Amino acid sequence: MTMEPVVLIIEDDKSIQNFLSVSLKTNGYSVVAVKKGIDGLSLFFSNNPDIILLDLGLPDLDGTEVLRQIRDSSDVPIIIVSARGQEDDKVSALDLGADDYVTKPFNINELMARVRVALRKRQPVSAKKSEFSRLGLFVDFDKRRVTVDGEDVHFTPMEYKILRLLIENSGKVLTHGYINRTVWGHENPEDYQSLRVCMANIRRKIEKDTAHPRYILTEIGVGYRFAED
Repeated sequence: MTMEPVVLIIEDDKSIQNFLSVSLKTNGYSVVAVKKGIDGLSLFFSNNPDIILLDLGLPDLDGTEVLRQIRDSSDVPIIIVSARGQEDDKVSALDLGADDYVTKPFNINELMARVRVALRKRQPVSAKKSEFSRLGLFVDFDKRRVTVDGEDVHFTPMEYKILRLLIENSGKVLTHGYINRTVWGHENPEDYQSLRVCMANIRRKIEKDTAHPRYILTEIGVGYRFAED
């Protein structure tokens, strides 16, 4: 018998907490909900949830502190669900280790989809995939080969590293700073222009319509996300 995934909700707004609880239970999840950060931390350590939905504006601890403490000991998926919609808040939370960021008010169907994406990424795999294929895009990681609709496409080493990083984190928002640190080995705001140039080149090579991308989505002011199915 398959166990229901356990979702820990840390949200002080009772109406939103109830709405999330009902929606998650309807979609086959088990739910534990609290309104304070300190209680959320306690339940995290005692219940070992599969995923956490975390508000930032809590009555005791700031949500970023809860996020920081959980990330010190666990890689459990954490989706921020917050009224704070400023780019700085999003970048800060994602750089601290949040897997995703949803701004209130939110579309419940979109949130459920992001929960599914985060849980899929946590599932163990027996071996790292050597190939990726989706909607005409094919990448052979062993041979560092990229094809679009069967045609070979040349990528510079830097473009290839960025594309692979995005694919390996499909569905997850990667901040500009995270990509720069991972690909270039350091973070410098002046390098963001180099990243934008690389992204424009990658999209030109793999997207049929760069104005309506199918693969690489922009999170304005924050970073990029490789779209999931």
